[in-house]
Amino acid sequence: MILPNRGAAAEALAAEFLQAQGLTIIARNYRCRGGEIDLIASDGDTLIFVEVRLRSDAAFGGAAESITVAKKRRLAFAAAHYLSRLNREPPCRFDAILLAALDPGRIEWLVDIDAT
Repeated sequence: MILPNRGAAAEALAAEFLQAQGLTIIARNYRCRGGEIDLIASDGDTLIFVEVRLRSDAAFGGAAESITVAKKRRLAFAAAHYLSRLNREPPCRFDAILLAALDPGRIEWLVDIDAT
């Protein structure tokens, strides 16, 4: 399968990785007026909002450093928007999948990052 860009390839790789860890992907590229969430997954009753970051060049910081305060605000806003559409609010958390390359062997999974 040929993907249109590296971002889409990174998100597909992250989704495959999370599914291999037993999570279920609920949505991809959830967008609202104030933000976007790359992946929404579930782990049992827990809803997980996942930010996927690919940085092959560390000159301007690595993948983790690219998740700025402004990006965290947009993630939190989009998550609140998504949750407002549900009948009940499940336990939830924010995770990040960090990639230095499009290599499944080089995935770093940060669980329960601070999104404030």
